[in-house]
Amino acid sequence: MYRIFIVEDDRGIADAIKTQAQMWDFQARCVQNLRNVMEEFTAFDPHLVLLDITLPFYNGYHWCNEIRKISTVPIIFISSASDNMNIVMAMNMGGDDFIAKPFDQSVLIAKIQALLRRSYDFGTAAPVLEHRGAELNTGDNTLTFQGQKIELTKNEYRILLALMESKGKVVSREKLMERLWESDSFVDENTLTVNVNRLRKKLDAAGLPNFIITKFGVGYLIEG
Repeated sequence: MYRIFIVEDDRGIADAIKTQAQMWDFQARCVQNLRNVMEEFTAFDPHLVLLDITLPFYNGYHWCNEIRKISTVPIIFISSASDNMNIVMAMNMGGDDFIAKPFDQSVLIAKIQALLRRSYDFGTAAPVLEHRGAELNTGDNTLTFQGQKIELTKNEYRILLALMESKGKVVSREKLMERLWESDSFVDENTLTVNVNRLRKKLDAAGLPNFIITKFGVGYLIEG
């Protein structure tokens, strides 16, 4: 049974989501202490997080950042602040999807099901892709190098997967954005650049400099 963690300060909305999720056989829990979301997150160990942006004490961006320090769990932002700036910010902070309030409960459940399916059922995808001693595990979205496990966000994983699947060939920025669009993520040119730069920093820190090569005006390449 998939566990859904609901971080929403409006108790009416939170309880309605919880009830609907339970009707679909999800195990759902609403946050109780908005001062210490991480303690409850760690204890519940959810498969997916629904996260409001406007919260007391610390906003949703803060908690998304804290979650991303320790987990690649899928995160769907739910917010009435649905202008493009907030959507882009949510994706750049490590969110996987965004749904604007007010929303239809059936649409929310459909998005949850789709994201869980993409995140935990990889079908016929190759289990491990390797390059320069680094192994991309398609089962848990992590990269392992010299015994070190490198946590990746969903978007970082999809970018690296696309590049490693086409090793030795340039993958255009348009193709990479199409791969991210397949996940219903809101992705523009700036969002892609942010994700690639963040991924490069992780690779550099792990001892994999120049793992991703930029072909200016064309796209990106992992050399064969």
